[in-house]
Amino acid sequence: MSGSKRREVKRLPKRGHYDQETLYRILDEGLICHVGFEVEGQPFVIPMAYARDGDRLILHGSVASRLMARLAIGCEACVTVTLVDGLVLARSQFHHSMNYRSVVAFGHARPLQEDKEKRQALERLVEHLIPGRAEDSREASREELNATEVLEFPLDDCSAKVRTGPPVDAKSDLLLDTWAGVLPLAPTPGTPLAAPDLDAGIGIPDYVSGYARSTAEEEASIPAHE
Repeated sequence: MSGSKRREVKRLPKRGHYDQETLYRILDEGLICHVGFEVEGQPFVIPMAYARDGDRLILHGSVASRLMARLAIGCEACVTVTLVDGLVLARSQFHHSMNYRSVVAFGHARPLQEDKEKRQALERLVEHLIPGRAEDSREASREELNATEVLEFPLDDCSAKVRTGPPVDAKSDLLLDTWAGVLPLAPTPGTPLAAPDLDAGIGIPDYVSGYARSTAEEEASIPAHE
């Protein structure tokens, strides 16, 4: 993927990845992004839901939101997504780390204007959170659509950074009587809780009872770096 110099990973550059497959796989697994922007010299970083739709991210929020208003006028922004795959426990405190996959994207958002593209984008957001849900839920009303700002954020200036593998201890620490290794972490859905006002005759949909996010199966294929 093409992009500016600013996307290049400076610290531990061997962990940097710029191919579309790696970037999109991370974005498709994540649920929350953090959006960084500035207002009159004051930086802000706001967490929010997102979805990848082709070569863009979809962001949404209230038309009264300072974040959405700022992004809608094309201010410079940075969007990040991070997945934590494990805690890396080394023999020394200094070498403790995490196995993670992250994406950093730079650019300018653009508001979606047409009702059709706004509805399609909102549907994509719901489908990203839980596939199968959009078809099984009511689409936004006219009032809801008018109250919502929907933005697209291009993915043409971004990079990924990945750490995998075991701890990398100093040779002088290898004989210490201390356990070292990786504690894997992964999101695990709990038992679905029905809304208290739900009709008792409505069962749990398969897309809820069988819900699962994809896992870091590709982790083993990426070389480990401290």
